Amino acid sequence: MFEGSFVAIVTPFKNGKIDAPALRGLIEFHIENGTNGIVPCGTTGESATLNHAEHEEVVRITVETCKGRIPVLAGTGSNSTHEAVELTQSAQKIGADGALLLTPYYNKPTQEGLYQHFSTVAKETDLPIMLYNVPSRTAVNMKPGTVARLSSIKNIVGIKEASGSLVQVSEIIDSCGPEFSVISGEDALTWPILAIGGKGVISVTANLVPSKFAKLCQTAREGDIETAKALHYELLKLNDIMFIETNPIPVKAALALMGRIENEFRLPLCPPTEENLAQLSTVLKAYSLV
Repeated sequence: MFEGSFVAIVTPFKNGKIDAPALRGLIEFHIENGTNGIVPCGTTGESATLNHAEHEEVVRITVETCKGRIPVLAGTGSNSTHEAVELTQSAQKIGADGALLLTPYYNKPTQEGLYQHFSTVAKETDLPIMLYNVPSRTAVNMKPGTVARLSSIKNIVGIKEASGSLVQVSEIIDSCGPEFSVISGEDALTWPILAIGGKGVISVTANLVPSKFAKLCQTAREGDIETAKALHYELLKLNDIMFIETNPIPVKAALALMGRIENEFRLPLCPPTEENLAQLSTVLKAYSLV
């Protein structure tokens, strides 16, 4: 259901508020350059510092701008199951095509707790749900056996996998079957995950080079191994510099350098150091992005 190159889109701010014109401009940029879907209010969208009204605003702007041209997979995760249900139901009412829910962070649920969390949300919405496993952010790793249990629930249709383990990704693909969409959650592992049966990526770097990630996913799907592999290596340095500091600091700084958004963050995130900004600028120039 959710395949190809999805962008974990940034949330532009201006004077402390959501910059709606800039967000609409970014979405049009992605549609023009082959992005297969938009993910608003994910980690890259600074969802942790958006209040509920702002969260709804970002999802609404995205849905209204996309106008059904490409799907909107709204980030609706929380470390509170009750709040995750509310955010998911809100996204459904606004018109999102699906919901992306990360594993609850900070409270470190057990595997059974994870199962109960996601199954509870799934019962309270008709939206297709994409799970999101990112242990480096949440301090909990959802194991393949838990994902397999959840995959039997009708509207849980896939997972964004960012554990960094190709073995774990392989086990999920093997145990969940071909209808379950396993999506890369790590840009640098997109091609390896596609090569072992993944169906796409939810990308940070695609904020900058959407056509490259769209082509990488397309050529992998078509079996054009040489082109996909070449794109993997072409994007290596750009993927790496996007994580020189905590995401989304580098990607927002890069978009600001490209003139697409203001260089504005929500505390506790802040602009990159001068040294890292200089390194980022050098890489962007090498890719002819500035």
